[in-house]
Amino acid sequence: MGFDEREMVALIGAHALGRAHKDRSGFDGPWDFSPTVFTNEFFRLLVEEEWDQRKWDGPTQFTDKGTSTLMMLPTDIALIKDENFKQHVERYAKDNDAFFKEFSDVFVKLLELGVPFKSKPEDRFIFKTSK
Repeated sequence: MGFDEREMVALIGAHALGRAHKDRSGFDGPWDFSPTVFTNEFFRLLVEEEWDQRKWDGPTQFTDKGTSTLMMLPTDIALIKDENFKQHVERYAKDNDAFFKEFSDVFVKLLELGVPFKSKPEDRFIFKTSK
């Protein structure tokens, strides 16, 4: 889709919100402790926690050693196994503002993907001020 490694890592930071639901995806659990607040906690936990493969009857996923209440997908764990991705994970874990800025930029890119932006004269609005 034309995203570089930094952009892919920024986009997966959306895991800071919500949780996986077993009845919908097969996976189960939240990625962080505040699934209704958008922060860099997903990245911080990914780096700081130790993750074990969950023993259950569902698909492969990981759980934190500390509380066993959080989860990560295999694709999340891959971000800290690959050095090219890990450098961005670590940077976002340390710098919430950088994560917000770069997520915002790449999210706009994602939303605009494939959308033509060639305007015609009749597409333009003319605003007039009243006197």
